[in-house]
Parts: sequence; structure tokens; C-alpha cells
Amino acid sequence: IQKNKKLIAYHEVGHAITGSVLKSHDEVEKITLTPRGGAKGLTWFTPTEDQSLLSRSALLARIITTLGGRAAEQVVFGDPEVTTGASSDLQQVTNLARQMVTRFGMSNIGPIALEDENTGQIFLGGNMSQGSEAFAENIADRIDDEVCKIISYCEQKAIEIVMDNRVIIDLIVERLLDVETMDGDEFRELLSKYTILPNKN
Repeated sequence: IQKNKKLIAYHEVGHAITGSVLKSHDEVEKITLTPRGGAKGLTWFTPTEDQSLLSRSALLARIITTLGGRAAEQVVFGDPEVTTGASSDLQQVTNLARQMVTRFGMSNIGPIALEDENTGQIFLGGNMSQGSEAFAENIADRIDDEVCKIISYCEQKAIEIVMDNRVIIDLIVERLLDVETMDGDEFRELLSKYTILPNKN
């Protein structure tokens, strides 16, 4: 099997495993290696609840799961082999983490909206006055720091989950390479033989 396909399989199973072991994440509906649009493979999750109202733990679970694909590439193939396939994942993760900090008040900066929802401009409170540019830069730096903290915490978690489940990831990847598409039930059945899955209801 060409290495590319194997790498895509590990990437998708990385998403699926991380999403499955995190209580706050939706269930896997389907994993496929059949290309769609620009994507080489896809993992679908079934949204269980109102997606307009998400807790901090649900947002973190989403970031960890999105990083799960890249984490699997890293753990299995090593850093030099990590591909550009993860670039849209990284974009998504960065946007989510940034929203947590600037819109939802879910960081150490505290419960304050720091950005205008429509323009993405940083709020500076009142008019631009003397010293407010330095203030803006300071806030911008703090936002970047908090975003980095969230992402690096989530990346560590994703790598831990992949490492803890390495044996079953290999087995599921073998099966996926055979069948190309696997539904959530079969995936969970295989996974539950090796891992205790959280009750997500």
C-alpha cells in the first residue's frame, strides 16, 4: 500500500480516537479514505447537542480532536514526516482557540470580549488615546500567548491519547485500509475491546 494512503488512514483514525475517548466530544459517525473534494480522507462526527451553545470542555475537546490527526502522524511517522494535510486542521484550531480567548472569555485574561465579533478588530475601550497603541500591542501579545497555551495544552493531550491507544490505532488502520470506509458502530466496537469509552449521554 502506498505510504500516502497509510498516512491518511492514521491521520483520520487519530481524529476518530481522540474524539471518542473525550467525554465532551461528539461520537464518530463514519471514517473514510475515499477522497471528497479537497480532502483525502474524512472523519464525520454526529453532533449531539445544540452547536450554538458549547462549554469550555467541549471546545477544548474539539481542538484536541482536530489535532488528533496530526498527533497520529507525529507519533507513528515522526516529526519529519508530518504532512501539509494537517494545515486546515491547524487553521481551525487556531481560530477556535482565538475565539475562546477573545470572544468567549475562556482564558487567563478573563471574562472580557477583546474583539469585535464582526470585524475581528481588538477592542480598546473608548477612543484611541495617548498610550493606547502600546496597550493594544500588549493585549495582542497576551492574546497570542493565551492562544498558544491552549493549543499546546491540547496538542499534548492529543499526543498522549494517541500514544496510549497506539496498539488499537494500528489495528483499526489495518482494517480501514481493507474496507476504506468504516461506520461509527464498527469503529467503537473495535475500540472498546482495548479502551474504556466514556458514556456520552
